[in-house]
Amino acid sequence: MLSLRMIAHLLDYPQEMLWSEYHELIASTDQCTELNLAQKSDLKQWISTYCEQRLFDVQAQYCALFDRGRSLSLLLFEHVHGQSRERGQAMVDLMGQYQQQGLELDAKELPDYLPMYLEYLSILSEDEAVQGLKDIAPILALLTERLRQRDSEYAELMSLLLSLSAAKLNTASIAEKVKQEERDDSVAALDQVWEEEQITFMDNTPCDSQTRQHQQRFAQTIQPQYLDISQLTGEA
Repeated sequence: MLSLRMIAHLLDYPQEMLWSEYHELIASTDQCTELNLAQKSDLKQWISTYCEQRLFDVQAQYCALFDRGRSLSLLLFEHVHGQSRERGQAMVDLMGQYQQQGLELDAKELPDYLPMYLEYLSILSEDEAVQGLKDIAPILALLTERLRQRDSEYAELMSLLLSLSAAKLNTASIAEKVKQEERDDSVAALDQVWEEEQITFMDNTPCDSQTRQHQQRFAQTIQPQYLDISQLTGEA
């Protein structure tokens, strides 16, 4: 699914290369057979509007959104395991899936980074890619609503990913709960995060087969921060 690779680049930290080649990216949208005409048109418009802004301004907006607080983190397991030790084993399991497809990450890349996960899904079959999106659908829905409430253009990309997943979630419940959340990007909230004890993700505790099987699917473990996953299933 070419659109997943495109969205992965758009959700990554804005780089000069994207600004210099965005016309080619827009043209490539026509090759995304998984998108309908309306989705192609919306994505083209999104890219055009996005890249018409000054790169420096977009970089600043990006950092203000995704690098301040945890509620908009693009690290998937942040919404699954938080900073707990279970995140380490989940990282290892996901890395194993990447390696099976011939993907190798360097030391600076985390496997649960959403753009990296989308790159991985983009090389799978369409059915497998859709399932992969469905596995993280609760996170996508959560991020979509939080971004909407901050009037962020990135909400449209998250919404498109959610549409491609074909997942059925109680989005009305998500919207209502997000309205009640306290922002975690304030100075006071950020100071509290820095005061927390540093967590080491990897430890020497063996993971039994039952736990490993449970962690192989995002959908079985996702418990996004501040929300009860049991309330997210079903039609909106």
